[in-house]
Amino acid sequence: MKFLNKMERKFGKYAIHNLMKYVIGLYVVGFIITLINPNLIYFLYLDIDKVLHGQVWRLVTFLIQVPSLSAMGMFAFLIQMYLYYMIGNSLERSWGAFRFNLYFFSGILFNILATVIIYAVTGRSYMLGLDFINQAMFFAFAALYPNVELLLMYILPIKVKYLGLFYAIVYGYEIYTFVSLGHWYQGIAMVLAILNFLIFFVATRNYKRISPKEYKRRANYKRQVRNAHNPDNVIQFQGRTTVTRHKCAVCGRTELDDDNLEFRFCSKCDGNYEYCMDHLYTHEHVHRNDREQDS
Repeated sequence: MKFLNKMERKFGKYAIHNLMKYVIGLYVVGFIITLINPNLIYFLYLDIDKVLHGQVWRLVTFLIQVPSLSAMGMFAFLIQMYLYYMIGNSLERSWGAFRFNLYFFSGILFNILATVIIYAVTGRSYMLGLDFINQAMFFAFAALYPNVELLLMYILPIKVKYLGLFYAIVYGYEIYTFVSLGHWYQGIAMVLAILNFLIFFVATRNYKRISPKEYKRRANYKRQVRNAHNPDNVIQFQGRTTVTRHKCAVCGRTELDDDNLEFRFCSKCDGNYEYCMDHLYTHEHVHRNDREQDS
């Protein structure tokens, strides 16, 4: 995190504020191109083979695409654009413009790297769009705002953490399927495609709470709390400090000394005084005035 803070101080002034506004603009351009001539969009996709043959613009123009839901019509397209804009703006408000820029553009670089790996192994191009980048954004949103509710099928409210978990399971199953079929390179590519989210998720976890030192601190705290509530029942037994259930106020014996010992509270003593059966009827009753005089 220190390295990230240093980068933000040095390069933060170059961050693009309200980045999703421009991303949505690219989506709209892609949508218009599709309306004019659907075949034109195929000249914009990221195709490494064609990039190596001189069509380098594809490294940038693959951002100009229409989401798959746009096939359902203008309404679905507008809903999806609103969803992406809301998610992107929420991430930018939480992280700041520089960190959101870093997250988004690192996702683009990882996606390009994924296509390069597939091409290097198979010699075939993988026509990549923004699906993985958008999925990585959604995973980050679900991690930051797990209790936000979205309308499933525009009707049923469901918390985003459950949607994120569902998509993560589906994503993991797809990776497993590719690997089990021997297409391990596609599994690696899918992992690389959302590597920005995996880095974010690992880097933002609080590992201190699961450290051995933290477990020891909690155990000591709980023991101190028990000792505070039962100060008279704290004894040393077999070299360890132990809190007993019962302790005779006269002889000090506990249930640890003899499993057959029975203990009772005395109703005539002022306070919670417990005695073993040997001293229940033979002890001197403790009264409030006696305690005040002793003190």
